Amino acid sequence: MSDPILRMEGISKGFPGVQALQDVHLEVHPGEVLVLVGENGAGKSTLMKILSGIYTRDAGTITFEGEQVELTGPLQAQQLGITIIHQELNMMPDLTVAQNIYIGREPKTGPFLSERALNRRTEELLQRLDIKLDPRRKVGDLTVAEQQMVEIAKALSFNAKVLIMDEPTSALTDAEVETLFVLIEQLKQRGTGIVYISHRMDELRRLADRVSVLRDGAYIGSLEKSEISIPRIIEMMVGRAIDEGTRPEAREHAGDPVVLDVQGLSTKTLLKDVSFQLHKGEILGFAGLMGAGRTETARAIIGADRKDAGTINVGGKPARIRQPEDAVKRGIGYLSEDRKLLGLMLEQDVTFNTVLASLDSYANAIGWMGDRKAKNQTKDYVQQLRVKTPSVNQIVKLLSGGNQQKVVIARWLMRDCDILIFDEPTRGIDVGAKEEIYRLMQQLAASGKSIIVISSELPEILRVANRIAVFANGRITGTLRNEEASQEKIMQLAAHGEEEE
Repeated sequence: MSDPILRMEGISKGFPGVQALQDVHLEVHPGEVLVLVGENGAGKSTLMKILSGIYTRDAGTITFEGEQVELTGPLQAQQLGITIIHQELNMMPDLTVAQNIYIGREPKTGPFLSERALNRRTEELLQRLDIKLDPRRKVGDLTVAEQQMVEIAKALSFNAKVLIMDEPTSALTDAEVETLFVLIEQLKQRGTGIVYISHRMDELRRLADRVSVLRDGAYIGSLEKSEISIPRIIEMMVGRAIDEGTRPEAREHAGDPVVLDVQGLSTKTLLKDVSFQLHKGEILGFAGLMGAGRTETARAIIGADRKDAGTINVGGKPARIRQPEDAVKRGIGYLSEDRKLLGLMLEQDVTFNTVLASLDSYANAIGWMGDRKAKNQTKDYVQQLRVKTPSVNQIVKLLSGGNQQKVVIARWLMRDCDILIFDEPTRGIDVGAKEEIYRLMQQLAASGKSIIVISSELPEILRVANRIAVFANGRITGTLRNEEASQEKIMQLAAHGEEEE
């Protein structure tokens, strides 16, 4: 193997109350994909932010192309040839695709920017990457998946020698994932070293030339391609073997009350006559391709989007739900797929975000929140969900993505809703924490809660759902009992609706 293009040795980094990294080592070779894995809070993103110049290290050395370097900021890192694609999108919605990609590097005609040259350069880049987007479209008008592809194009426009990808496929369709993997192979052939962070084991199997593992801010070890096995990697990540559990047992719902009855739900934009029932103690999965109508159905049920037709009965009674507050009053809690935009108040602490849906229970006679009671109950949920935080006073934006997701889950558990809608509940969450959430869902269902789980990961749907409703083009094309369901059957139903259009 060739000499490393990048070597990080003895890297340490601390924040108030948290030692994020301690004596971490990492090296990347030209033309290889190094997959970096670890539980949420293990230090992966912190290490990559140091490498990309966003954070400064407290100790250790960074050697790039044989020379020690001091990274003073992201621009310097980019100029060296180190570029990062962040897990959370960082786009300017009022600017075009071309303007976002080449911001600060626009071509000029004399003292003036040349929009024509900018669009032409962007179009050439997008064609080379096989990304089908109009350079003149505003980024704010794009889907999340399209915005992710713009981020990828921007990173590759720097001709990176080391490219960092932090969960790059979390919002991409299967076709877009395939396009990305082709790009990665092309970059490898050109000698680009790639650091790839992912919780998806199927991606690890397909992409990894080597795997490096972090746990609790420390370097655990690396495995060469011939040594890689998923059970071994998981044990290195979590320090214990993980029981991946089994699919739920078959159950008949004839004697279970219907807690949510949706009939003929339609919207002007997408949904067409969506009908289903959710029983007490059941976990109902929503499966389908991106844009098939899963999230749109959930949003129409809770009043976030307007429905044009259909009825919703909760507990056997008609429910007029015009806004999310009405849904909460009827015992329906919704965990959004976009936790940062719609799920959290990032500048507030863990306690405030956890009690946000239950503030009326913590207010005294003069309106002040019962601080001690709120903190004590938040501590219980922090322990139960294994939220990695120095205290319940920690500002939520300082937590890792997976721990932020756990705070949102804790909020609806504290509210004690009878119906819980979890939209992509484990997106960006590591394999150990996923199993904890799966078991928690099953415990909630066993206690009488009723759950709708929306997930793009078919193994996840099969792992937790008693029944699976499959969406395509805004309608339900079929419902399967778990014992008869398979990934192939689900995809047939999902594709069947596409073919009919």
